Amino acid sequence: MPSARKLRPSASFWEAARIALDSLRKSKLRSFLTLLGIILATTTLIAVTALIHGMNLYIADKVSNMGADGFRIVRMAWFGPWDPKKFLEMSKRNPEIKREEYDFIRDNTTLLRGLGMMASQRARVSFHGDSMEGVSIQGITANIPAINNVQEAIGRTISESEVQRHANVAFIGNDIRSRYFLDRDPIGKMIQVNGVPFEVVGVAKELGSVFGQSQDNFVMIPIESYFKMFGSRQGIRLIAKALDQQHLNEAEDEVRMLLRAFRHLRPNQDDTFSIISSDSFVSLWERLTAAIAATAVGIVSVFMIVGGIVIMNIMLAAVTERTHEIGIRKSLGARRADILRQFLVESATLAATGGLIGVLIAWFLAAIVRSATSVPMALPITSIVIGVGLSAIVGLFFGIYPARQASKLDPIEALREER
Repeated sequence: MPSARKLRPSASFWEAARIALDSLRKSKLRSFLTLLGIILATTTLIAVTALIHGMNLYIADKVSNMGADGFRIVRMAWFGPWDPKKFLEMSKRNPEIKREEYDFIRDNTTLLRGLGMMASQRARVSFHGDSMEGVSIQGITANIPAINNVQEAIGRTISESEVQRHANVAFIGNDIRSRYFLDRDPIGKMIQVNGVPFEVVGVAKELGSVFGQSQDNFVMIPIESYFKMFGSRQGIRLIAKALDQQHLNEAEDEVRMLLRAFRHLRPNQDDTFSIISSDSFVSLWERLTAAIAATAVGIVSVFMIVGGIVIMNIMLAAVTERTHEIGIRKSLGARRADILRQFLVESATLAATGGLIGVLIAWFLAAIVRSATSVPMALPITSIVIGVGLSAIVGLFFGIYPARQASKLDPIEALREER
């Protein structure tokens, strides 16, 4: 039992905190069970925050390679709640993007510093009889690698003249290089795409993976060579770069106006195409994570309430156990405010300790998940502060009733209690 001396205002906080920590140390199992709700709540909160924050960074860095000033024009894209009926209507209403539309936009735009065309599909790639199935074959205009921020590690990308003359040249991803040219120079070697020979002119820098799916399993060929092999009636999409980020919205509006004019759409008709930008991906992801966060808040709230009630019961028991001590302190001059502050600080310290343990557990779990899987986890400092701070606030709130009960004890009656 701590010494029964008057709590000085300057020393009461540290004295109460020391008492709370001593209580945790002397009865470890009871302390763990007392703080279990707070620990689970904080662990859940920090883990979900780390996952969402990590995924947000991941989406911004990996999924959207368009940059802050880029956007795409596609046949259709879906954002928002799934509606099968509306999706079917779009499928029937929206025609494929045509190469003539690319030429029209390119020749008439004033707010773009780059516009490229590409199409893709899966095909077989082979080298000296060794075949890879399901490789992404991408027909591109010469400026697509620059627009999509795909850089060359070896050799060069496809030139404009090679696009114009339907040249059979290829710019390959790192997966193709690792499979066929790990111990040899790939430049000038001939690979086959569905049996058609293509000369390798360059290798792209490694792009990594997105959600475990490799982004390096591709072969880029001139768009005209692609059309010759696979046709030009489907799968075309346009990749655009605005003059700068400030002109992004204006550039999107200009492209929308040009394409609507080319398709002779009346003012009261909906677009028969979709324009998507990096903001679209980020907004979609934020809507998805909002639902995850809302669920996590519900779970955390239940754990916090349960943990707070347990702490309140433990503090009520502590008041009963230390009634004689409280009587001695009051008889030596401790005010009601001193006793109230003492038990509030003890309650908050207990809860904050549980919150800190929860943060450490969440950090450990995040480190394991990040190192053992492809799921990104990033732990922002703000979430740690919020986790521990919220735990302390819960401790303060649920410690009010026990603290008031302790502060209202009559010193004479309290001194009569047996130790």
